[in-house]
Amino acid sequence: MNDNVKARLSDAAYLRAQNAWFDVLREVFEGSPAPAGPLVLNGISSWRQTVGADGTPVYDNVEEMLEKDLEALAGRMDGALRDDQFRPACVEQGFYGVHFVDRIFGAEVFYKSGQWYNLYLKNKVGELKEPDLENSETWNLARAYARAFFAADTTVPLFGLPTIASALNIALNLYGQEILLAMMVEPEAARHDLCLINDVLIRLHRWYLDNFPAERIQPVISWGRTQPPGYGQLCGCSTQLVSPALYEEFIMPLDDALLAAYPHGGMIHLCGSHGHLIPLFAKMPHLKSVQLNDRASEDLALYADGLRPDQVIYLIPCPGMPLERGLEIAGNRKRRLVVNADVSLACAVRP
Repeated sequence: MNDNVKARLSDAAYLRAQNAWFDVLREVFEGSPAPAGPLVLNGISSWRQTVGADGTPVYDNVEEMLEKDLEALAGRMDGALRDDQFRPACVEQGFYGVHFVDRIFGAEVFYKSGQWYNLYLKNKVGELKEPDLENSETWNLARAYARAFFAADTTVPLFGLPTIASALNIALNLYGQEILLAMMVEPEAARHDLCLINDVLIRLHRWYLDNFPAERIQPVISWGRTQPPGYGQLCGCSTQLVSPALYEEFIMPLDDALLAAYPHGGMIHLCGSHGHLIPLFAKMPHLKSVQLNDRASEDLALYADGLRPDQVIYLIPCPGMPLERGLEIAGNRKRRLVVNADVSLACAVRP
């Protein structure tokens, strides 16, 4: 890392401003009366990929990858400080996309048409084996990248985790519809594998929490889902596929336990039709925020009415839920609303 990049990524003025915005975000989560309207979040990402001759991402040199990521982030920070939106600087490498954990569990993962995929495991539901994390090529790659990031000794960038996802997301990647069927006809087999997956996910999260400062760690999509330090996140995309009864029996305890790995609980990312589960989301003690995009954003009214008053909503506006309508629906909840987009709001809070 050259001196100019190091200086940019350790800029004291930028760090002060970023921390001031974190104070405002913390007020949103803690219910302070200070914020008058939605906070606008529009983080800056280092996101880039090195690809081989066949177009597949290459992960063969952690130090070189990190250096290029830091250079990319530094080049995007000029003029980023604004008084109308929170623009945290974030470094993140999406190793194997949403199939990062699948690969740790032994699934064959491959790249095609611009994204990662996996093949289902051949074993039956109920026969999943605990992975050997210490000898996992995938997990060791992620750990090496994290160690290199913190060894670089910068002060400004947040560190975004790989996609650790959730027990149900991973189980569906590994088994497809078979895990859904097993919950109904082989419940103990399904429970065994879901619990094993969740235990491994918690171990992955805790490794980061045990080894690095919490104020620098953010879960996946760090630039768009930034929370105050000490909050975690899981991906609830697949919860739209299960009934309230199945979610409450099999998944809800696991999701809440995963969020409980963090000092302050955390967030569920939602992008589909999950409205039937909102009463259960409201009962989860460690669920402190929900992040809505695409189809989930269209159900903003259901979340505004059905969540606990202390739960924060992160909203990405979309054609089915334009910003103006979202603000109208949020009403008194605007103090508990984070809008994730490049927008300018007259009511935006400022540090």
